Amino acid sequence: MTESVQPAADVNDEQPQLSLNTQLSLSTAAARNLATTTKSVPQMQEITPRWLLRVLPWVDVSGGTYRVNRRLTYVVGTRRVTFTTTGTEMRVSPEELGALPALWGFPDTELLGALAGRFTQHEFATGNTIVQQGQPADQVFLIAHGKVNKIGTGKYGEPTRLDVLADGDYFGDQEWVQARDTWGYTITAVTPCTVLSLPRHVFQEAVEQSEALRAHLERFRAQARRPQNKRGEADIELTSGHAGEPELARTFVDYETLPREYELSVAQTVLRVHTRVADLYNNPMNQVEQQLRLTIEALRERQEHEMLNNRDFGLLHNADLAQRINTRTGPPTPDDLDELLSRRRKSKLFLAHPRAIAAFGQECTRRGIYPQPVDIDGRILMAWRGVPIFPCNKIPITKTRTSSILVLRTGVDDEGVIGLQQTGIPDEIQPGLNARFMGISDKGIISYLVSTYYSTAVLVPDALGILDNVEIGRGREMPGL
Repeated sequence: MTESVQPAADVNDEQPQLSLNTQLSLSTAAARNLATTTKSVPQMQEITPRWLLRVLPWVDVSGGTYRVNRRLTYVVGTRRVTFTTTGTEMRVSPEELGALPALWGFPDTELLGALAGRFTQHEFATGNTIVQQGQPADQVFLIAHGKVNKIGTGKYGEPTRLDVLADGDYFGDQEWVQARDTWGYTITAVTPCTVLSLPRHVFQEAVEQSEALRAHLERFRAQARRPQNKRGEADIELTSGHAGEPELARTFVDYETLPREYELSVAQTVLRVHTRVADLYNNPMNQVEQQLRLTIEALRERQEHEMLNNRDFGLLHNADLAQRINTRTGPPTPDDLDELLSRRRKSKLFLAHPRAIAAFGQECTRRGIYPQPVDIDGRILMAWRGVPIFPCNKIPITKTRTSSILVLRTGVDDEGVIGLQQTGIPDEIQPGLNARFMGISDKGIISYLVSTYYSTAVLVPDALGILDNVEIGRGREMPGL
C-alpha cells in the first residue's frame, strides 16, 4: 500500500491569530482619566474691538452731570422730519412740524395739527423736476421718501449741485420767511420720491387767523436779522484795518441762557453665582472672576451701542442737521468723505460699519484709488486723507441695506466730541464701572450689582458729521445697476 504524504505543518500555525480589533496598548480615552486637561478661559463671540471707547477722550464728571456752555446761537431747527405711514399714505404729525425753523418752539399743537392735515402727497419719478428755478415759490415741501438734487447756477451759468436732500429734509420754508417770490434753485429727483407739500396761501391764512403764530414769526424774523456769523452765533463787533485813532467797536460775548446738560446714563445687571460653584469648582479658574469678566465685556459692548444709538445722547441722533449729508450716488465714494472732511477742522477719525468700509473700498478700487493704510496700536486700518476709518458693528444697517459713516473731531481742547464718566465710585474695578456685593440669598446664591456709568457730549455742532443713506448692497456688477 502506498502511504499518503501529509504536508509539513507551518510553525506559524501554532501561534494564535490576532484580530484586527485587538487592543495592543492603553487607549487614549482611558489615559485621559489620569491626565490633567489644559483649559481655556470662557470665550465670547460678542467681544469686538470697541474702538469708540478706546479712541474717545474721557472727561471725569463729578456730580453725574456735565453742562456744555456755548456762545449764543440764533440758529434753530436742527433735526429732520419723521412721518407716519398708513398703507400708501404718508402723514406728518403736528409735533414734527416743529422741526421747521419758522415753527421751532411754537406751542399751539392744535394749529400745527390743522396745518399738518393740509399737506398733500405727491409722487415723482427719477429725473423729474419738483421745483424749477425762477418759478413762483408757492409751496413748502417735505421729503418723505427718496433723494433729490438741489441745483443752482454756477459762475458762468452752468448748473452746479448745491446739496443732496433725502428722507426727512425739507425746502421752501426759508422762501416764505424771507419773502422770496421765486425759487433760487432747481430740485430734481435722483430716485423715485414721495413728498408732501403745503400751499403758501394755506400758511398765510393760518398766520392771519392766529395772533400767536403771527407774533412767533415776527420774533423769528427779528432773530434772523440780528448780527451773526455764518454759523449763526451772535456776532462779536471788531475794528480792524484802521489807522490813526478812530473810535473802536464796543462788544461783548453773549452765552446761551439754557445750556444743555448731559446726565450720565447707566447700564446694569445683577450677576448671580451659587456658593457651591464658588466653593467647589474654583480651581484652576476662579468662577466669580470669570463670570464677572464676561459680564463686564457685555456691559462695555452695550455701553458702546448706547453711545451711538441712544435717542437722548447717542452720536447718531445728536448730529446737527447742517452736519448731516447724503451720499451723491448711493455707495460711499471718496467725494462723499471729502465733503465730510471739508465741513470741519482737525477731523480725528471716521467710524463706520465694516460693510460700509468694504463698500467704500470697492468704490476706491473701481476708481483706481488705493488709500494708504495707517497703523493704530499695531492694527492696520484703512484711512482717507490721513484720517483712520475705524470699524464699528454698533452702527445699524437698515432693512434697505443702508448705513451711516461718522466723522469726529475729539477732545476738550479742540471743542470736539468727548466721552463722559465718573471715576472713584464705590467698589470700582474699572474706570466708571463697579461691582457691588449684594449679599447671599436663602438659596445660597451670591449676588453682585455690576454697573457702568457713561455718556457722550458734542461740544460744538461741527465736531460731529454724519454721511447718511450709505448703500452697502449696491454692487456695480449687479444687473440693472
